[in-house]
Amino acid sequence: MKNKQSSLPKKEVESVFALYSSGEYQKAVEAIKGLNSHYPNQPLLFNLIGACYKELGELTSAAKMFEIAITLSPQYAEAHFNLGVIHQDLDHKEAAVLSYKKAIEINPNYPSAHNNLGNIYKDLGEIESSIESLEWAIAYKHDYAEAHNNLGNALYESGRVQEAIKSFEKALTHNPNYARAMFNLSLALKDVGKKKDYQKLIEKTLQLKPHWSDAQLHLSRVKKYKKKDPQIAELHSFLKQKDLILKDRINFNFTLAKVYEDIGDLDNQFKFLNEANNLRKEESGYKFEKDLRLFSKIKETFKNPPKPLTSSKIKSSKVSPIFILGMPRSGTSLVHQIVSNHQMVYGAGELTKLNKFVTPFLKESKNKEITEKNLISIRENYTNELLSLNTPESIIVDKMPLNFRYIGFILTAFPDSKIIHMNRDSMAVCWSIYKYFFPGNAYSYDQKDIAAYFLLYKDLMNFWKTKFPNKIYDLYYEKLTINQKIETQKLLKYCDLEWDENCLNFHKNTTAVKTTSAIQVKNKMYQGSSDVWKKYEAYLKPLLDGLNYYKD
Repeated sequence: MKNKQSSLPKKEVESVFALYSSGEYQKAVEAIKGLNSHYPNQPLLFNLIGACYKELGELTSAAKMFEIAITLSPQYAEAHFNLGVIHQDLDHKEAAVLSYKKAIEINPNYPSAHNNLGNIYKDLGEIESSIESLEWAIAYKHDYAEAHNNLGNALYESGRVQEAIKSFEKALTHNPNYARAMFNLSLALKDVGKKKDYQKLIEKTLQLKPHWSDAQLHLSRVKKYKKKDPQIAELHSFLKQKDLILKDRINFNFTLAKVYEDIGDLDNQFKFLNEANNLRKEESGYKFEKDLRLFSKIKETFKNPPKPLTSSKIKSSKVSPIFILGMPRSGTSLVHQIVSNHQMVYGAGELTKLNKFVTPFLKESKNKEITEKNLISIRENYTNELLSLNTPESIIVDKMPLNFRYIGFILTAFPDSKIIHMNRDSMAVCWSIYKYFFPGNAYSYDQKDIAAYFLLYKDLMNFWKTKFPNKIYDLYYEKLTINQKIETQKLLKYCDLEWDENCLNFHKNTTAVKTTSAIQVKNKMYQGSSDVWKKYEAYLKPLLDGLNYYKD
């Protein structure tokens, strides 16, 4: 807040600023109202009272004050910026963008406006615009730690993980105790397989913010707890806090479940695991019927599949996708690392773009046919997203497990594409889903829901194989772990790739893996993981019954 006094009396204005600076916002409001009665057309006063209202949580009143300030002084960059902040707080993203752009138009050297604009662009999914805005923020303020951190987030989102790491490190150079940047750096290091650095930074983050439940949860994924670990009592004390928000309660319960798993107390493990999942299901409001309707709509849409695009309708492209799909925790990350370690292949990780381009067609009226024009649109939009990755490799791996829902769209829009379907023991998959916190998969917080969803998945895969025979490559996780070289050879042959010894050394792959299994797939292949669930069989009756596991 700049102290622009105009013709206002100096002492009174300084007194108001002193009240604002000391956090006495209500007193500041009363003082400003007194000044307003004598100086009714001073934009500074409206800007300042708007700032007070913001701090008091009266966002609508704050916005009105900033708007009056702008009406009185259209070139008042700070008022435009402050109005942008209010729009951002109210989740009016488009309006916030306009306000920040106006502030920057008036005053290009406005690092905070560039920074906030970059954050909104990121939220809107406009990642390149986000990166550009954040780079401007840093250009005008080289030691702007927050902007370096935000740039790291945008780069990370775009898949440029190594560049993101550098940005987080720069943020910490300018602010060594910046817990958020430290945490973000740790996650990026986890994704490239630097387990020790990941754990070290998480622990350092928790020294600064021990109550941070996100950091506690992530630490639990790499730390091995022992019975007398003082952190256990600390976690229990955090969970007992009466004013704990739901998100933190969920995180601490998941963390304590991992604690008790490590020390071999299965009863307590499931006590906290069940509580965490129950709370998360309540928070998500998940209803199985929603997925049932979606899967039914997909099958209805492809009851009579459209003809695949012919070569005459397909524009030549420099990129060709390989889709790795299946249920989460089925081994998709492992196969991504194997294939992307080939010298001709780029691993793009979990791309969300296909879902973005397909969803509108599933939301349209019932029984509406997918036209050739629709397929061309999906193909061109998706291909443009792949091209935007700017990779030297022409073959790009998209490892989004839930793309199994869209196989019909893939095989009609990309008739020559390669689809690798990961298969794994159903209990191994479903137990692992229940055990780990999957924020994006709403079905994963209840054993019955998981089993029901798995059966939907199996039914849909059978449907696709009927409609598109011999177009889907089935790879079995258990076979891959037992006969790594043979299965890898067959896999590469299916993908029309020459043999590359690097594919056997997938654990050395430096490609970032943004999944729960990021650390696991940086290790050598191991056998027996599909049987781990048997240790917990007594606690998994709803899963076993839901899957009819012993009746198949």
